[in-house]
Amino acid sequence: MGKKLNKVYEALVSGAADGLTGKELYAHVVDECPKTSSKRIVKASLFALSDPDIKERGLLEAIYALAIDYRLSSLGVDEETQETDDENSPAPFVSQELRNRLESTVSIIPAIREDATLPEPSKGIH
Repeated sequence: MGKKLNKVYEALVSGAADGLTGKELYAHVVDECPKTSSKRIVKASLFALSDPDIKERGLLEAIYALAIDYRLSSLGVDEETQETDDENSPAPFVSQELRNRLESTVSIIPAIREDATLPEPSKGIH
């Protein structure tokens, strides 16, 4: 990781560890690294998400949310146009043709019972 990216990464993780989220976390990172960009913050966020030493759920959620928000904003996507899950919204429409194909596909998949034994793999294939 480059020197600038490492500094952004450290500011991001320290801010999230202090309980900062969203715009507050972004402001903290920009205060620590004034010449950084949203792209670099997103990249540092991805490094933090893949860091095996970071295991705290709240920290990971704060970093993940920041990465998503600023990645979308860099693409010009407004928060209002983003999809949200609504438990009361109807399920998407599935055409009858697609339903028929799904049913025929499912019908050819053999049912696996818990008490059934799986066939032995052939010994000639490596």
